Amino acid sequence: QVQLVESGGGLVQAGGSLRLSCAASGSIFRLITMGWYRQAPGKQRDLVANITNIGHTNYADSVKGRFTISRDNAKNTLYLQMNSLKPEDTAVYYCNANLGGRQCWGQGTQVAVSS
Repeated sequence: QVQLVESGGGLVQAGGSLRLSCAASGSIFRLITMGWYRQAPGKQRDLVANITNIGHTNYADSVKGRFTISRDNAKNTLYLQMNSLKPEDTAVYYCNANLGGRQCWGQGTQVAVSS
């Protein structure tokens, strides 16, 4: 089991930046694919970006060129740098650990972007 705790959300104006962090427990962090998902009110939870244990990344088309996912395996921490934020980026952002047949989720952190 992996426990995940997100931080870094908040309210920002359009065009601004935020950096989300996800602190993970357990020694397997460095071995697994990690990701960020988001869920806006009344919508499904969608993938924002993920990163494999060796640093290969994948992004949703809507955030390419604006968001950067990274990880620090020595600190068991996942990051999401979000630049040029838009009102449509408003959502609860969740950290995800892909354990193969099982998914672990954090509690989520709210990001609100005002126009």
